[in-house]
Amino acid sequence: MLDDLPFTLPSLRSAYADGVSPVAVIEEVYRRIAEVDDPGIFIDLFDRTEVLATVDALAGMDRSLPLWGIPFAIKDNIDVAGHETTAACPAYSYRAKQDAVSVARLRAAGALPIGKTNLDQFATGLVGVRTPYPVPRNAVDPAIVPGGSSSGSAVAVAHGMVCFSLGTDTAGSGRVPAALNNIVGLKPTLGAISASGLVPACRTLDTISIFALTVEDAHAVLEAVAAPDASDAYSRPVSVAPLTPLPDSFRVGVPDAATLEFFGDALQQASYMSDLDRLEKAGAELVPLDFTPFHDIARLLYDGAWVAERHAVIEDLLASAPEAVHPVTRQIIQVAETQSATDAFRGIYRLKELRAIADPMVASVDLLCVPTIPTFYSVADLTRDPIGPNARLGTYTNFVNLMDLCGIAVPTAPRTDGRPGSVTLLAQAGRDGWLASVALALERSGKVGATAHSRPTPGVHAPRPGPDEMAIAVCGAHMAGLPLNGQLTSRGGRFLRATTTAGDYRLYALNGGPPERPGLVRDPAGGGSVPVEVWALPMTEVGSFLAGIPAPLGLGTLTLSDGESVTGFLCETHGLAGARELDAAAGWRGHLAAGR
Repeated sequence: MLDDLPFTLPSLRSAYADGVSPVAVIEEVYRRIAEVDDPGIFIDLFDRTEVLATVDALAGMDRSLPLWGIPFAIKDNIDVAGHETTAACPAYSYRAKQDAVSVARLRAAGALPIGKTNLDQFATGLVGVRTPYPVPRNAVDPAIVPGGSSSGSAVAVAHGMVCFSLGTDTAGSGRVPAALNNIVGLKPTLGAISASGLVPACRTLDTISIFALTVEDAHAVLEAVAAPDASDAYSRPVSVAPLTPLPDSFRVGVPDAATLEFFGDALQQASYMSDLDRLEKAGAELVPLDFTPFHDIARLLYDGAWVAERHAVIEDLLASAPEAVHPVTRQIIQVAETQSATDAFRGIYRLKELRAIADPMVASVDLLCVPTIPTFYSVADLTRDPIGPNARLGTYTNFVNLMDLCGIAVPTAPRTDGRPGSVTLLAQAGRDGWLASVALALERSGKVGATAHSRPTPGVHAPRPGPDEMAIAVCGAHMAGLPLNGQLTSRGGRFLRATTTAGDYRLYALNGGPPERPGLVRDPAGGGSVPVEVWALPMTEVGSFLAGIPAPLGLGTLTLSDGESVTGFLCETHGLAGARELDAAAGWRGHLAAGR
């Protein structure tokens, strides 16, 4: 039964390694969607037969692809070939001829699109209720707004319907819904993910974002999808660094007491202070900053001429059929019709002046930590006031893209009233990997989203090889402290982690030596989990390393206990003549210890 399977990357990879089929996973996706029974989540839930047809294509794909067989959802302002893109406005909709570049890259990595999700119309809003379709219900508490504009994408992940989803983020749409639904919201550096095939909100500030149940999953998706794209004029090369352990100390900028605003929500303030305490225990030195220029920049996004970027997208629709636009969305965007090019340049000048104050503050610390949201609002609150609560939800998000920062909203311990806790970590462009590494230390080991499943223990994660490195699993004399380890370290190899293989491997002591060598063989009929070490080796050194491996050993694809596939030492079966089988669980170190 898959009904108790967490839809996280390690869990799904492990299930596949144990023989679960992608068809069974997709059937479970649709079972969960039916069980939640929320018609507001998906604008276009793909027909099951269409998704199963994409599953058939997996048979011809490499199972070691980073997202092989992983189900995901897509915000409905991002194109999927053969499907309508509505941006939550039926009068605007069009049938996409090809996938957005981001979707195409995820498919190429093995991921399976399930459907297109609801949003605040034209991605204008942080509340999730500005849609002509049914409003998605907040996954944690239906009385609370789901958050926007990426409402459906966040709720789908929070319910565990899919492993991850694509949202977008201009003013906080990839972070606010994450905080309200107890999940991770990763807002990458602008230009890291191609925006080709995205209906823009503010083209100069937009980025596709990622929702996931865990920090490690969100970062893995970013690694799979981030790359320059010549068809997107705003794309740029961003090197996504791997997750790494934290240094012993680092500096974290926080709003000072005078500029820290919770609009009277004492529980939210207490939650944030508790999270700062946890950061300090992880080695952070907290540096209070005057956040006045950040708040002033935030106000420029809607009070200034940047709203004209939104007007540029739907100018023709507003002129020909204004009633087709949601009344609140129309009210916000039509303000641009009262502004001039002169106003736009005044706004650009003002932003430059404010950044001259704020940018040095960001540069003086290693990262910023702010509340993701200052307080909570209910659906009823938005009925009474459709504008005010939305503006306040953007207190700590609206300035981020105007300042070209990357960010990640990370779930923390729930408040004393049970509502989810969340903070957002921010840093200069290109520091996405660093932020995710800090987020791992802060991520709380509690329930993920609205599911019954728990996150991993904070700070426990699998470091990854860099973009110019290969992960290689070793099981014998190449392990740390053993005779051949120097063949790795002399080539710049670095230790990543100790782990075990999947449960169908056998370990043998081969004839010959010295040094004595092991042979690792996969046997679907039996075996066990064998201890291994995973090392990162520079790609430029892999060839010379491989050339020094004697037969019958070689490098092949090895499956780890968490379902991940890596390159590793394997033995050809003809080399087992005269070999002695060892205790798989004890591994090579156990064999050496027994010999001593």
